[in-house]
Amino acid sequence: MSEEFFAAYDELSARWGPDAEHLDIPTPYGVTRVNCLGAKEAPPLLLLPGGRDSSATWFANAARWARTHRVLAADLIGDTGRSVPAPGHEIRSVADLGRWLDALLDGLGVERTALAGHSYGGWIALHYALLSPSRTNRLVLLDPTGCFAGYRPGYLLRALPMLLAPSPARVRSFLRWESRGAPLDPGWLRLQEASAGFETVRPVTGPRPSAAALRALDTPVRILFAGGGRAHDAGRTAKAAAALLPHAEIDVLPGVGHHGLPHRAAAEINALVGEFVDRPALDAARPE
Repeated sequence: MSEEFFAAYDELSARWGPDAEHLDIPTPYGVTRVNCLGAKEAPPLLLLPGGRDSSATWFANAARWARTHRVLAADLIGDTGRSVPAPGHEIRSVADLGRWLDALLDGLGVERTALAGHSYGGWIALHYALLSPSRTNRLVLLDPTGCFAGYRPGYLLRALPMLLAPSPARVRSFLRWESRGAPLDPGWLRLQEASAGFETVRPVTGPRPSAAALRALDTPVRILFAGGGRAHDAGRTAKAAAALLPHAEIDVLPGVGHHGLPHRAAAEINALVGEFVDRPALDAARPE
């Protein structure tokens, strides 16, 4: 199954285009695969995928953002992708995630970066922005989970068979249910199905960031919620986020599912995120 997974991974990664680079960055927690696109001297934009996803998932977004940024998309350590965990050095806490990202940025030669994450990657990105505000100059959250509201019980119930005994058929069935039958990219779907046979470690989870910590966050924030997603109630979660991050720019994208969000609404997401990260530093600063 791993051969099938890596074949699908490489096929989707190839859609980043011939100018993409693939780096393997050593960290204390293992070697992190980073797919890169854009001029090396351009300001960096680090992308974190959702759980059981990989850097290849940004195939429909990377080229647009690479016009003005050095796009750096990481495979999460211990999850699907080409990152290789270090035995005996598992990531077990939010603090470990922070140290991993510190080491990754150091290895990439990046002092400060714009940071974007989808789903669980958004949860990681938000925690890192709170832990290391000196290293994040902008924060983009794409339908983040576990940050401002919990999962819908029905979503978790529907996902349970796939999580307990993953198979390509169960992955396909769940994603088609979650996307409400909307077409998903065939190459991306093939990679998700192949990930059913990929051995992963238990992800770090924990409580949501505190209200006090969120209200004290000075980093400019852009949040896009999947209006058609089933993971959580997008409207209610957007209101909760607005109350906790009053200076954040928040939109709900109608008709877009949670898992397919980066590529299903690529044109709109590319424009909204691109406009936000392209702003001059003074324009991006949080209003007084």
